[in-house]
Amino acid sequence: MVWDGVGGNRLDWAGVPRAVRAAIEAAMGSAVVEAVSQRGGFSPGLAARLRLADGRRVFAKAVGAERNPQSVRMHRREAEIAGGLPAGVAVPRLLWSGAADWAVLVFEDVAGHTPPLPWRPKDWHRVHDALVALARDLTSSPVDAGPIGQDPDAFRGWRSLAADPALAAALDPWSRRNVDRLAALEAGWAAAAAGDTLLHGDLRADNILLTDDRVLFVDWPQAAVGAAWVDLVCMLPSVALQGGPDPDDVWRTSPVAAGADPAAVDAVLAAVTGFFVHSALLPSPPGLPTLRRFQHLQAGPALAWLRSRLR
Repeated sequence: MVWDGVGGNRLDWAGVPRAVRAAIEAAMGSAVVEAVSQRGGFSPGLAARLRLADGRRVFAKAVGAERNPQSVRMHRREAEIAGGLPAGVAVPRLLWSGAADWAVLVFEDVAGHTPPLPWRPKDWHRVHDALVALARDLTSSPVDAGPIGQDPDAFRGWRSLAADPALAAALDPWSRRNVDRLAALEAGWAAAAAGDTLLHGDLRADNILLTDDRVLFVDWPQAAVGAAWVDLVCMLPSVALQGGPDPDDVWRTSPVAAGADPAAVDAVLAAVTGFFVHSALLPSPPGLPTLRRFQHLQAGPALAWLRSRLR
């Protein structure tokens, strides 16, 4: 199966409260005359390309707490990160953020598209090269985003499973046999991931835009500071799921991976895999009915890569 990245229960422009729409128009200094909702991602809020009466085009994201309180927090966090990124970094420029009860962000519009799936080799090579450049441009971090290991319990999937035999019974045989070993390996992920690069924290095909001459990385609410190779580790299971190259093949040749401590990589990969495996067994969050399915599908290639490294 090749997941197409479509997962959110999107809100269209007409479904956004009138006061919020008015705030966006006031901030832009022009009325919205056309709104085209965008597919992809998992947010339950608005994600739309807007055409303004004065001819300009912008991209808007908006969500209210009644849709999903966590999404509101993530949108506001993204506004903090995007507002601090320097010019020249491969991200769309933030034009405005605000609104009272809702979280709203308005970016420059990008006339691009997400990578077609399954991944085509030429697209993957473009994206990988851009990821290498992104890691270079964001070292040292230009934003005070906090360390990726600030909450060492952010990734504790294997430890949660080790403490819950009933839930662990749903694991595959190899994971059940090794759950204590994996929990111990996962416990060291925060120290293993330490570094001074600003990381995206959630790279997938639906968070990437391709134009004729640029690759742009969007959706930065989970940004944090850590080792430059962490984003690639976290991204490769979704790339494999969506028809791209084998994670180990990429890892052996990527400049981002050069010099990474294998033990540190194993700890971070164990943490990421445990997150996917454990999360896939939990109920769906409000407004995100397909998230658990996507996590389950990513767990497959992540687990296969982890097993191959630990053999």
